[in-house]
Amino acid sequence: MAVELPEGVVLSRLDALANWCRKNSLWPMPFATACCGIELMATAASRYDLARFGAEVFRFSPRQADLMIVAGRVVMKMLPVLQRIWLQMPEPKWCISMGACASTGGVFDTYAVVQGIDRFLPVDMYIPGCPPRPEQLIQAVLDLQEKIQAEGTLSGREFQRPWAQVRRRVFDPQGLVQLEVPPALRSEQASRN
Repeated sequence: MAVELPEGVVLSRLDALANWCRKNSLWPMPFATACCGIELMATAASRYDLARFGAEVFRFSPRQADLMIVAGRVVMKMLPVLQRIWLQMPEPKWCISMGACASTGGVFDTYAVVQGIDRFLPVDMYIPGCPPRPEQLIQAVLDLQEKIQAEGTLSGREFQRPWAQVRRRVFDPQGLVQLEVPPALRSEQASRN
């Protein structure tokens, strides 16, 4: 016996509904340092209009953003600032590396330029090009939305760090963070030595 649903009622899984809301309300945090930043601005302008895809509200406050777009080269002096901004963003958060400089260092193969931000931040999407076209950024946002829709859970199980399952943090009286190895792993390490 099938039950008829009243008009305007939709049944869905709560995880699917939360993912739909997440993917259609991305708030980007731009970290634009060079020519890729001009293409990023063009993507948000009226000709390409990133707002059509649910990523309209560019936030310059990391506590209000959930998508970091790193556009252009990053030098070692900027890296601590970039990491601090990333850590201030609330979970769930995603990162797009826009352009050859952000992805691999580009033509700047020097000691001062970071040779790929993926060494310091978890990157979800890479956009090639020097500078990449606005259409490529839009495609990366669409691909990221598909990824968000496919893998998210309401409880955020996918955002737990792998090391948090094996080790736990212990704060000593001086306020320093140490990682404590569980007894089972300690005995396993001792048997190897």
